Amino acid sequence: MIRKTKIVATLGPASSDPRVLDKMMEAGLDVVRLNFSHGKPEDHIERAELVRSLARARGRAVGVLVDLQGPKIRIGKFKNDKIILKPGDSFILDADCKLGDQTRVGLDYKELPRDVARGATLLLDDGRIELWVEEVKGNAVHCKVVQGGVLSNNKGINRKGGGLSAAALTAKDIDDIKTAAALKADYLAVSFPRSGTDLQQARELLRAAGGRGLIVAKVERAEAVAELEDILDASDAIMVARGDLGVEVGDAAVPALQKKMIRMARERNKLVITATQMMESMIASPIPTRAEVSDVANAVLDGTDAVMLSAETAAGAFPVEAVAAMDRVCMEAEKEAELGFGGSRLSHSFLRVDEAIAMSAAYTSVHLNIKAIAALTQSGSTCLWMSRMHPGVPIYALTPEVETRRKVTLYRGVYPVNFKTATKDREDLLMEAEEELRRRGAVREGDLIILTIGEPIGKSGGTNTLKIVRVGASQKA
Repeated sequence: MIRKTKIVATLGPASSDPRVLDKMMEAGLDVVRLNFSHGKPEDHIERAELVRSLARARGRAVGVLVDLQGPKIRIGKFKNDKIILKPGDSFILDADCKLGDQTRVGLDYKELPRDVARGATLLLDDGRIELWVEEVKGNAVHCKVVQGGVLSNNKGINRKGGGLSAAALTAKDIDDIKTAAALKADYLAVSFPRSGTDLQQARELLRAAGGRGLIVAKVERAEAVAELEDILDASDAIMVARGDLGVEVGDAAVPALQKKMIRMARERNKLVITATQMMESMIASPIPTRAEVSDVANAVLDGTDAVMLSAETAAGAFPVEAVAAMDRVCMEAEKEAELGFGGSRLSHSFLRVDEAIAMSAAYTSVHLNIKAIAALTQSGSTCLWMSRMHPGVPIYALTPEVETRRKVTLYRGVYPVNFKTATKDREDLLMEAEEELRRRGAVREGDLIILTIGEPIGKSGGTNTLKIVRVGASQKA
């Protein structure tokens, strides 16, 4: 059995050593996340080069996802690094304050006084601190503490129900997009988008800088939930970023939203990553909690393309063990995952021949005893459409394009294969593809496989042929 769900792991101090990173790849890492909230551009470029070098040594592809920082909606710093707030205390969020004390703190996000009014609820430090806005005076937001606790430097601010006007792309993000293009990022994740316009802008900036990566929308604002269809239309993938999202919409709403987002993404042929606190206890423990195991398994059963590790691999004590744990949980969950052709597709009208071929391959694989699908592809689109259907058999993306091989590392149930050939004859190509699967041990003589290819050979978006082959039959003939 080959794991279908892909594993994304964040790089950081705990996973920068080449030996550790190589072990993470061995444990099952598919895509690395470079968090641009930390580090210098040259550090990220160096890490991307290291990832690809190690992957080449292993004869495989590993994707690179660049995650933009987005707007810094945070408080400033305190004179003594932290304070303790109690329910009923008065506290001021003051855009003019330099260093905070027991009564007030500064703001990295200077627009907060314009975004709130009396009656608003502000949530600090992932919702651990709750403040009720009493009034706004100039650049100062006067609050009453509802839920207290320890408040330390630079903690995040959310408004319950959403409504903060910060632009998704900051000046730093615009510069970082150029770095993402320079390191040839396979995916670019946009933080805190409010609508499809934010994603369109990011795509235009990336293309202008020479980047060809796909755009990921991190759904973490309440406003983004209301604009989900628009965001999906403008992006190639979404990330269910459950941290900030849970603070803004309420923790109880997140599980149902997660299921809805995964379903909507797959229906629209988009990718989806489930993220945040999936195995957070493994920052300090070599094994996950049973609740974390269930959380990851449920995301797999929901149909997510990938599950993501954040601090577990960036700063935790057990980065290799975290990837290995994710791998075995996904494998077990997939044994129970529903297989079969999605009912919503039966009435779907196809606008492209290659999409119709992809759906036919997925449908046929469910109703015949097919062992594997081999898609000879340039762009990877055919494989994406196939993977939306959960066909239950591995889909091999046979392509000479290195960018395509890295891109499909995020597609559920799709496996990149470096496939270069000099022949332009269709039958010879199909025979070579069959032989490649045999060489890899993916199929054996007598197995039924599906091969898809396009003519003219080598043209992107040209898949127009499906062939069902019994392995070894052509050699006997």
